[in-house]
Amino acid sequence: MSGKVLALCGGVGGAKLALGLAHIVPPEDLTVVVNTGDDFTHLGLRICPDIDTVTYTLSGLANKELGWGREDESWDFMEALRALGGEDWFNLGDRDLAIHVERTGRLAKGEKLSDITADFAKRLGIEPAIIPMTNDQVATIVDTEEGELAFQHYFVRDRCEPVVKKVRFAGAGDAKPCKAFQTALQDPDLAAIVICPSNPLLSVDPILALPGLRKMLEGHRVPVIAVSPIVGGKAIKGPTAKMMAELGHDVSAAGIVAHYGNLLDGFIVDQQDAEIAGSLPVATHVTNTVMRTLEDRTDLARAALDFTRMLKR
Repeated sequence: MSGKVLALCGGVGGAKLALGLAHIVPPEDLTVVVNTGDDFTHLGLRICPDIDTVTYTLSGLANKELGWGREDESWDFMEALRALGGEDWFNLGDRDLAIHVERTGRLAKGEKLSDITADFAKRLGIEPAIIPMTNDQVATIVDTEEGELAFQHYFVRDRCEPVVKKVRFAGAGDAKPCKAFQTALQDPDLAAIVICPSNPLLSVDPILALPGLRKMLEGHRVPVIAVSPIVGGKAIKGPTAKMMAELGHDVSAAGIVAHYGNLLDGFIVDQQDAEIAGSLPVATHVTNTVMRTLEDRTDLARAALDFTRMLKR
């Protein structure tokens, strides 16, 4: 399609579609805005899991089996840390440590996360723009039956086992979309906004929680579409289905549409959910959304952009 594409993205699932888009959209026309609600400080290091997953994926460095972390990783640091009685619940590979150490040092010197992220991307050979949703700190907090938990404690340390009562985004009310994000939204050549199949509650909602952003997207002149992260009543990866059920949402593609509400002009569902496509209150396209191969990723990206071309606001 002609025109620029803005993708809103979380970690593994979102990164897969971002890679597909990167293979079919000219690099100067693709901007990937990434959730930072998962970011946290651990062992004195500033960790940005979703940004790093997207960065590793688009650079070809990602562990293809896990979907996160680096390929050909070693774990000597974690073994040594464990032997000293250190916190070992969050794995940091030896190669992966480099990006956290360098980011932490540069943040301490006053550099912005967006500038650091752009520099890392350039050094790793990534041409499309990777942009943090904000340069301000926003923290996803999961309120569970065991009390409030920082997101990584809920997600990694406690393996998503506690029952979720509520999710909030600390600091979001005072945060601003980073300048490059605002510029991408206002670009006269922007033609499509694509919400990747990331967890809407944990990966997309933090982005939408930035003041004024959801309203801006709802009133934007270009179509906004989303790809369902739920297929056949199950999440492709992660705790999406579990959390939706615990929070009283319908665990289905229809539940995702209801959650996004007036934000969407179009919605993409998997072939397994074809029977509900006609009943959804938004224009719907049916295709394969399970991305096992690079071909799957590029096919879905192409289908998403072709679908967007058919929609108008």
